[in-house]
This record gives sequence, C-alpha cells and structure tokens, in this order.
Amino acid sequence: MTMVAILSGAGVSTDSGISDYRGPAGLWRRDPEAEKLVTYGYYMADPEIRRRSWRMRLDGPVLRARPNAAHTAVAELDRAPGFAVRVLTQNVDGLHQMAGMPDRKVLELHGTARAVVCTGCGARSPMEEALERVAAGEDDPACRACGSVLKSATVMFGERLDPEVLGRAVEIARACEVFVAVGSSLRVQPAASLAGVAAEHGARLVVVNAEPTPYDALADEVVREPIGTALPALLRRLRDGGS
Repeated sequence: MTMVAILSGAGVSTDSGISDYRGPAGLWRRDPEAEKLVTYGYYMADPEIRRRSWRMRLDGPVLRARPNAAHTAVAELDRAPGFAVRVLTQNVDGLHQMAGMPDRKVLELHGTARAVVCTGCGARSPMEEALERVAAGEDDPACRACGSVLKSATVMFGERLDPEVLGRAVEIARACEVFVAVGSSLRVQPAASLAGVAAEHGARLVVVNAEPTPYDALADEVVREPIGTALPALLRRLRDGGS
C-alpha cells in the first residue's frame, strides 16, 4: 500500500471558478482591502467589515462551485487498488469531498466555508442558513442561541489552526511515501511546512504550481503545467507505476 498525501491550495479550485488570493490575478492583488474581510481582528471590531464579508459570501462562487478534473483525479487515485490517499487542504470549499473523497480522509487545515460558528457559544450551523438570513435583509446576522457574532467556520487571518488537525497533518506528512503539493504558494505557515516535513522523512516530494515556491529546491519534481491537466496526468502515472 502506497500512502500518498496531497497538500492542495487555492490553485486546485481556480478551474471551479474560485479565485486564488496570492497569484498574479489573485484577489489580494486586485483588491488589497479585501484581506480585511477575512482578518479576525478587523471582522470582530467593525460591523461594516462584517456586513461586507457576509455580502462577499452571499455573492461569491464557493457554494455554487463544483469539482473539477483535479479534484476528480485525487478521488480516483483514492479508489485505486494499492493506494491510501490523504488530502491536506488549505481550501475551505469542500470540493474534494464533493468529488468523492470521504470526509475522514480530508483534513481541512483552514476550516470550511460551508458552515458558520458562533464566536460566543461555539454553536455551528450550515452556511446556507446564515446566507438565507443575509438575503432576507439581516446584513450582520447574530447567533440565535446567544446573540454573539457569527463567522464562517474558516480559520481567518489572526486565528490559529486547530492544533489537533495540524497534528494529524504532521503525522501524515511524516508517514507518507509520496507528497504532492499542488496549487499552493507554500508560503502560508504552518501548512506550507508540511512539504518540508514530508521531504525530511523520506517522501518523494512533487510540487505542482504555476509560480516558484520556497520548497522547489527540496522537490524531486516540479511541474509548472496547468493543474487541471497536470495533476490528473501525474496521478495517473503514479497509479500506473511510472516514476
């Protein structure tokens, strides 16, 4: 059984219509102020930031997006005999699961945009319910249980990753035989450091990304081709026993 870890970043979902953040045409480059909408300190302190953030989610593509060829290729590898696949994703869109990866095999390092959480009592509920309230006129919906501020169940800038999720990801990076970092700038820590952990523990490291990353020098293979065609070809080659 070959254990394959896939670290997936924003570039994996661009073919599904979800813009990345840091790429040449990324959201932060087009609108630097947009970063405040997903920064915890700004979000909690400023009702106007929260209103803009809810409007962004209501109008955004995430909940309407569907898996693309890259997501499908990962799920197909997981179903192939002789492979154990684990996805460590920086994405919050849930598209790996929609493509067929079981929940238990996907670690959402930065949380999920498909749920909301109360910053007071911790209650969770579906994002769709919160957005229905926004569409009905509640521009900054509060928790119905305790009245506190609601936020998406994502890890915003200024928040720490869940230590349990990160710990499991480190274990996978140490144990895998192949580690594929795809569609990630490998600049956001601590998630990016998983590539280095895998390489240090003997995994074959493959980087698939349009732009250079800090971990290219450690990689056994670097692929600059479009992810929608490059990742399926890479995983098919792996499945068929190619190097």
